[in-house]
Amino acid sequence: MILDVVKLGEDVLRQKAQPVPEVNDEIRQLAEDMFETMIEAEGVGLAAPQIGKSLRMFVLIADDDVRRVFINPQIIQTSSETSEYDEGCLSIPQVYETIVRPVRVTVQALNEKGKPFTLDADGLLARIIQHEYDHLDGILYIDRGDKAFAEKTEAQFKKRAERAAQKAKEKAAKAAKIAAKIAAKEAKKTK
Repeated sequence: MILDVVKLGEDVLRQKAQPVPEVNDEIRQLAEDMFETMIEAEGVGLAAPQIGKSLRMFVLIADDDVRRVFINPQIIQTSSETSEYDEGCLSIPQVYETIVRPVRVTVQALNEKGKPFTLDADGLLARIIQHEYDHLDGILYIDRGDKAFAEKTEAQFKKRAERAAQKAKEKAAKAAKIAAKIAAKEAKKTK
C-alpha cells in the first residue's frame, strides 16, 4: 500500500524516533509499504518518520538494486574521508543542496526477519544510510548544509502549508454552504 509522505513542517520529522519493540508481521508489512511508497515517489530511501511513524527503521535501494531494511540501526563507525553530493528528500520535494558526509560507514541493525547484521558501506549506499539514519534522530539534510538555505527552505514550506490549510478551510466552508442550501431546499419540499 502506498503511504502518504509527510512534508517539512510536520512535527514527526523533528522528533527522535522510538525503537521498534518487536520485528513482527506488522513491521514486515510496514517495510513492504515503505518500499512501495519509496519506489512510487522515485526515491532511494525512506525512513518511518517520513510516513508519520515515529519508529527507528528505514528502507533503501541504492545503486546496487538491493532492497535493504534497517530496524533499530546504529552507525558504529564513519570514515574521516568525506565527499560532497547534491542531496534531496521525499519530505522536502524538489529542493536540493550539496551536503558533505563521510564516504564510508559501518552500521549495525536488524533486518525484516529480526536477524542482526553489520554492514560496511561506501559511496551512495553510505550516503543514503546516513541520510535516513538522520531522520531517526529528527535531523534533516538541510540541517547539515548552509544555515540560511535551511531557514529559507523551512519558511517556504511553512508558507505552503499555510496556503494549503487556507484552501482546505475555504473548500470546507463552500461545501458547508452548498449542503445548507440543499438542506433548505429539501426542507421546503417537505412542507
